[in-house]
Amino acid sequence: MDMSEIHDIFYEESYEGLDVMESGLLGLGIGQPDLEIVNNIFRAAHSIKGGAATFGFLPISKFTHGVETLLDQVRAQERSVSEDVIEVLLESVDCIRRMLDMFKAGNVPDEASSIELKQRIDTILALPLGGSVKAASDSEVSEPAELKQWTIQFSPSADILKTGNEPLRIFNELRALGELKIVSDISKLPDIRTMAADSCYTQWILILDTDAERKRIEEVFDWVSDQADIIIECKESDIANSQAQTTSIAAALELPSSEAESAVAVGASSSNGKNSSSTKESGSIRVSIDKIDALLNLVGELVITQSMLARHADGAVAGSEAQGLKDGLLVLERHTRELQESAMQIRMLPIGASFSRFKRLVRDLSQKTGKKVELKLSGENTELDKTVLEKMSDPLVHLVRNSLDHGIEKPEDRLAAGKPETGTLHLSAYHEGGNIVIQVDDDGAGLNRQRILAKAIEKGIVSPSEQLSDDQINNLIFQAGFSTAEAVSDLSGRGVGMDVVRRNINDLGGRIEVSSREGKGSRFKIRLPLTLAILDGQLVKLGSDVYIFSLLSIVETVLVSPGEVRKVVGNGNVYRLRDDYIPVVRLRDAFKLRCKDSIKTYLERDGELLVVVESDGQRIGLFVDELLDQQQVVIKSLEENYKPVAGLAGATILGDGNVAMIIDVPSLIKTLDIAAITSKIEDFAA
Repeated sequence: MDMSEIHDIFYEESYEGLDVMESGLLGLGIGQPDLEIVNNIFRAAHSIKGGAATFGFLPISKFTHGVETLLDQVRAQERSVSEDVIEVLLESVDCIRRMLDMFKAGNVPDEASSIELKQRIDTILALPLGGSVKAASDSEVSEPAELKQWTIQFSPSADILKTGNEPLRIFNELRALGELKIVSDISKLPDIRTMAADSCYTQWILILDTDAERKRIEEVFDWVSDQADIIIECKESDIANSQAQTTSIAAALELPSSEAESAVAVGASSSNGKNSSSTKESGSIRVSIDKIDALLNLVGELVITQSMLARHADGAVAGSEAQGLKDGLLVLERHTRELQESAMQIRMLPIGASFSRFKRLVRDLSQKTGKKVELKLSGENTELDKTVLEKMSDPLVHLVRNSLDHGIEKPEDRLAAGKPETGTLHLSAYHEGGNIVIQVDDDGAGLNRQRILAKAIEKGIVSPSEQLSDDQINNLIFQAGFSTAEAVSDLSGRGVGMDVVRRNINDLGGRIEVSSREGKGSRFKIRLPLTLAILDGQLVKLGSDVYIFSLLSIVETVLVSPGEVRKVVGNGNVYRLRDDYIPVVRLRDAFKLRCKDSIKTYLERDGELLVVVESDGQRIGLFVDELLDQQQVVIKSLEENYKPVAGLAGATILGDGNVAMIIDVPSLIKTLDIAAITSKIEDFAA
């Protein structure tokens, strides 16, 4: 295995460990916390430190050493937990994450950036055990622990290098604890002609002068404890005699002390594996997302093939063989569907992993704004496609920050309004109608529609005479550059964010709705497809061609009688849908299709079929020739197989083998000059 692949696994496991640490720290109680939570945090930190040392990321292992020591004291109930301890550990999580990001980008992090944080940890560690960790006077700081001399006999197995555990890095960890002297025993070194480059033949005696306890020394060897014989003995240190002791041991082994470290790296350059024993056995494996995508692509091809076979089965075989063929195709269909669902499940992840990171965000922003906020989570086990989950991260951050900044009031304002001083922010997820719904609810002040409308008029987004419904006013917050903040802060006020939220959600084939009650709170409801690989679609016909709308983009379909479509100034047309006028476009004109055979269909039906769709709060009507079935379709990328096409999100292969284009409603609205038509609707309605 290439070392870069091993490093990628280390990064992924370390990021997961940091998430465990952060989540656990946010759940710690002040005083004497739940020891199970502390143990989880400690194990995560220890794994990160050990892995960093093993793979040579020494700035991470050195910094995490102090974090681990502090956690160990809490775990041993030698030091109580205070806000200061939690705060410094949370900042340490951020620091380790930044260092990981630097290494992953191919850079070496500047250790100076972590010096101040390390000093704060050292200050806490220097305070008397069991006491408060608030800043103490010099008289309260305990005296340095007495130095002891430890003799460590380290006899690794021959295969230790094959698991990625290089003794040199273990020695570097010991050096971080104190003064280390190394004596090598190469008596088992074979003839060079029989020597294996990836085997270890050396044993060592290590003499360590340190004030660290035995437990800290044993932890250095945790990753190799099952791959070596290790004997650790302590002797009260006489530093003055330590050099003489080292010399005598070296003489006994017939190895000059100057050569002690030269044998450490024997075979090290050939080590190319990861310590499998360091990872607990589990019922899961890590699989590259590219491999999963390849599997899903093959499953999609199988689905298409099954549809084609089913379509041509009728009439293809006569007599007694026909029923047998049909039965076989039904079995194939069932197995294909089960395989498709199983393959899709591989990409699905619980949304709780994304939700849990908001505990830290809410905590930090609450402290910064002086607000008291309780975060509630529900539906954490609801699963969502990995790609959708990743792309929803930024929109959710924007919504949470918006609720904390604009929605939830300060404690004194809440009390004056007859509310509890602590506000509630609720993140929830659930399945509905074959889609997933994510909601962000708060019990804050709600949207001030008068203020929103006044700001929109001031910015020229709407005209003073325009009459807007409550929903239309609510949706003004998604306009680019729109903000009602009185002053610019690092939280909000620059008019960026909410327009990005809607655009990102639309790009995922979803939509967002906002509802609000002034003084009671707001709700942002996001409806998303479960996956980006398969689409729940409505098939429509334009002439002899089939096109597909995502069901998520369709509001309704109506039959429009002749004469109900009215012209506005220019080339635009509108249709009155109940109390509102909406722009309408013939889809065959938008795509410049020659559909002469469709005119007869209109005359026979005494009207035209209008599909009303919505994107970015804009509703338009698109005329089609015929409505066909609703079905799931496998999405094929146009960009990868051809090139990007405005107004089209992709393509699929139907059961008859023909290609059908999938309509990209947001892109189509941008391509058409809908804004020009919309601007004339007010004059027309008047």
